[in-house]
Amino acid sequence: MNYTLITFVVLYLLGTLAIGAWAGTRIKNTADFAIAGRSLPLAMVITTTFATWFGAETVMGIPAKFVQGGLNAIVEDPFGAGTCLILVGAFFAARLYRHNLLTIGDFYRQRYGRGVEVFCSCAIILSYLGWVAAQITALGLVFSVLTNGAMSETAGMVVGTLAVLVYVVIGGFLAVAWTDFIQMIVLVVGLSIIAVFASDLAGGSGVVLGAAAQADLGRFLPEPSFTDIAFFIGAALTMMLGSIPQQDVFQRVMSARDAATAQRGAIIGGVSYILFAFVPMFIVMAAVVVMGEQAMAMAKDDYQRLLPTFIMTKMPLVMQILFFGALLSAIKSTSSATLLAPSTSFVENILKNLRPGMSDRQQLVAMRTTIVVFTAVVLSYAIAMKGTPIYELVSAAYQVTLVGAFVPLLMGLYWKRATTQGAIASIACGIATWVLFFPQLNPAWSEAFPGQLAGLIAAFVGMVAGSLAPQVLRNRKEPRHHHLAA
Repeated sequence: MNYTLITFVVLYLLGTLAIGAWAGTRIKNTADFAIAGRSLPLAMVITTTFATWFGAETVMGIPAKFVQGGLNAIVEDPFGAGTCLILVGAFFAARLYRHNLLTIGDFYRQRYGRGVEVFCSCAIILSYLGWVAAQITALGLVFSVLTNGAMSETAGMVVGTLAVLVYVVIGGFLAVAWTDFIQMIVLVVGLSIIAVFASDLAGGSGVVLGAAAQADLGRFLPEPSFTDIAFFIGAALTMMLGSIPQQDVFQRVMSARDAATAQRGAIIGGVSYILFAFVPMFIVMAAVVVMGEQAMAMAKDDYQRLLPTFIMTKMPLVMQILFFGALLSAIKSTSSATLLAPSTSFVENILKNLRPGMSDRQQLVAMRTTIVVFTAVVLSYAIAMKGTPIYELVSAAYQVTLVGAFVPLLMGLYWKRATTQGAIASIACGIATWVLFFPQLNPAWSEAFPGQLAGLIAAFVGMVAGSLAPQVLRNRKEPRHHHLAA
């Protein structure tokens, strides 16, 4: 067991707790706690949007998928996830910012009423189970590797989750934003230095890139068949569009000091994420060159351990400290925001409907209490799902918001004729169609066409039909009434 490495990691964790305690002294109301009082400058909006996605799967999941299947296997993340932030900045940030809302659920209430607000908020909250569970799973793995197995993965999950929970409960989104800012600097610097060192171990960047080219890992487009193209598009759209109606993304937009900052921060953060996601891919490709078949076997059977094993067995202590600092930065930045987001949505969009008339202080207490409860639920879920690959936990999380919440948000912002009936029809058609494509119900359907893409198409049809049908019927009745009156 490397006590020097463990000491540095513990000091780093204590440092983030100190930031949380400092941020807690600046929390005066729910707006401060949930969206940092709409005060963040561009640099912090960029780092916090970048940190939205740069989590466990970016460092450990995506690179292993890449060395197995090339760029085509990772269209969902980072390409879909990064494009999501770019689309948010280009088409959603400024419009949503002008609404001056606390949560994304508030928009559904203003546009369609409380029923749609509650349902979409429930869908958004449920989608976080897999996303946060992936980060908690990675925390357990990190502490297990750090202690050379002396701490079990389950115990590591508990310890890591508590370390994140404390500063989120105390400091809210202000603590998240400040720790994101510091952690992203640690992450970018740490992984960049490790990439240079890994390249030297492998014999130079030319050798690493040559090995990737020889394995045909640069192929991005699918095979030219209807099924392959459909599943490629479905995978891309899952995070690209399904992540747009998400509270953590919305909080980053709303935390900016003005609409222009929100817009630019999301676009720059998205582009930065796509570009920097190639760094851990390069490091893992270097690991394959250095470790050979051992690396490929690990990528296939236990890919979450590939990068930590490479760092621990082939690199000196300084690189190990940099790596685990960067890895913990990635995990903690994502898990902190995704613990806060669903808890904020629950209090603002569900609890307040059950208990109207809550004071701002009561809402603040409720948000902190909900974070603790949600964390306990997700920790239990992560332990129960132990062994499920991190990438799969993340990719499955956003299908429900893609088919249930994206279309009402998009059409509510951009189509004046969208109605409450249309939103309800969209949600019902999208969810029902998606469920029909579950492998357990219709295995033949699920193999022939992606359920999330079928659900998205049905959601659009439901929105248009549900909004226009009552209007068409009303227009048909009106001439008859005029005739009778005459």
